[in-house]
Amino acid sequence: MPTKVPIMNLFSWICECIAYAIRGKAVEVKLPAPSVPGWSSTWRDYGISALWVGLSTAVGFLMYPYFELSNLIMVYLLGVVLVSMRGQRWPSIFASVLSVLIFDVFFVPPYYTFAVADTQYVITFAVMLLVGLIISQLTVLSRQQAETAWLREQRTAAMHALSRQLASSRGTDKLLEIAVKHIAEVFDSQVLALLPDPQGRLTVRAGYRAEFAMNPKEQSVAQWVYDLGQMAGLGTQTLPFVDAVYVPLLGSKGPVGALRVHPTDSQRLVIPEQMRLLEAFASQTALALEVDRLQEEARKTQLQIESERLRSSLLSSVSHDLRTPLAAIIGSASSLVEMEDTLKPGVRKELAQTIHNEAERLSRLVNNLLQATRLEGGTVEVHKELHNLEEVVGAALHRLEKQLGDRPVITHLAMDLPMVSLDDILLGQVMINLLENAIRYTPAATPIEIAASVKDDHLLVEVADHGPGLVPEEVEQIFNKFYRGQGQLQGGGVGLGLAICWGIVEAHGGRIWADNRPDGGAVFRFTLPLNAKPMPKVIDSLLEEIKCPRPIPPSW
Repeated sequence: MPTKVPIMNLFSWICECIAYAIRGKAVEVKLPAPSVPGWSSTWRDYGISALWVGLSTAVGFLMYPYFELSNLIMVYLLGVVLVSMRGQRWPSIFASVLSVLIFDVFFVPPYYTFAVADTQYVITFAVMLLVGLIISQLTVLSRQQAETAWLREQRTAAMHALSRQLASSRGTDKLLEIAVKHIAEVFDSQVLALLPDPQGRLTVRAGYRAEFAMNPKEQSVAQWVYDLGQMAGLGTQTLPFVDAVYVPLLGSKGPVGALRVHPTDSQRLVIPEQMRLLEAFASQTALALEVDRLQEEARKTQLQIESERLRSSLLSSVSHDLRTPLAAIIGSASSLVEMEDTLKPGVRKELAQTIHNEAERLSRLVNNLLQATRLEGGTVEVHKELHNLEEVVGAALHRLEKQLGDRPVITHLAMDLPMVSLDDILLGQVMINLLENAIRYTPAATPIEIAASVKDDHLLVEVADHGPGLVPEEVEQIFNKFYRGQGQLQGGGVGLGLAICWGIVEAHGGRIWADNRPDGGAVFRFTLPLNAKPMPKVIDSLLEEIKCPRPIPPSW
């Protein structure tokens, strides 16, 4: 008896290892080729069943001298369980019957014959067969349920992956590219995606592992599927002789296209679960295409609304601002024509000056409109050359000498400002617009400050005033086209000056923004990239001509 325990332990350990190996292999199921447990089996399955019965018989011969026959029956039942774990019904039944027959031949007297000396063994054989059949069928059913659950989990994961990729992409071509690649990989197939042209005829828009060309027969089948919104081809009741399955892409308002799926192994695709999964993939793709189309339509509608709003703003602003100088010009000119002989020389000069001033105002307005149009259309050409910022500032101040009047202008330009690559005409327009904006929104006696300094690898330019400052809500939209700030003190334009500044500075590779000063007033800052060394001042005389203080180091 002492020798029986080690043998039993060794047998138990071997059985557990075999069972673990079988279980590990049993769950190796892959999409898109899941195994189909059931009644269909191959000769290989029966051979494996016979091998397990033979192994059980060999173990039985080793145990026979030390154990009762009832213990040997347990070994055969264990073999039946291991066979059943492969998920095949008929091989499991075959193993149960073969185990009873082999047990009768080798371990029940008379040996090596099917005859039975003791009729009590008939009951043993019947119970052994019945228990083997029950155990085998329960094991097969358990295997099938576990595999079905695993397949459902994989299908859900595949659906989630496709939905996530489609949701994070935009554009018809990109969505179709993702869909056909995903479907081809999951179902091991060649996939084509077809969408209708303006005449309603399907054309290939995307493909994976497949040629884009289709013969007339395939084209007619795909067109039929699209027109009727029904599946056809392989695995369906419509045109089952075709070697591919055609799936309509059904949206909420009808078909939006079709898929052609040609599997590598047709038997793996015609499984009902696989066909349902393919339909679900097609529905997800159709939904993504429909959502993308609706978003594109909404975007176009929004663009049309913005265009109409912009046109309305332009007409309302331009009509008012054009009418004002034109009315002044017409009134002054008609007075000169009708009352030429009765007007005093001083009055005639005043009327002529009015015509001149209003014509200049009208010219600036038209120039701003043209400049804004060019910036909006991207047709502005920036001709960069090395310039000194002091020249640009001096030219802008000279242009605005009449508008500035006696208003003090204080400059804080660093002594070592470098040469900057810029378009002096465009940047001069920026300085003029910023200065005009300060003149328009501040009292006449308040000073305007201009400062420039080097910050890291950029030139920082600041135009500040001592007026009421910016309303907090204006800071985010003050550079929008046709936006007019609150608190305007003098005649204004159409709200394009700052928008033009933004476009020109952006074209130079810089940025522009506005803030309120801590001690009151607004400050507009913009930066320009540097690529030159400092140079000495060259336009002190120009600043003296327009009665501006000499530059001093920045103090604010």
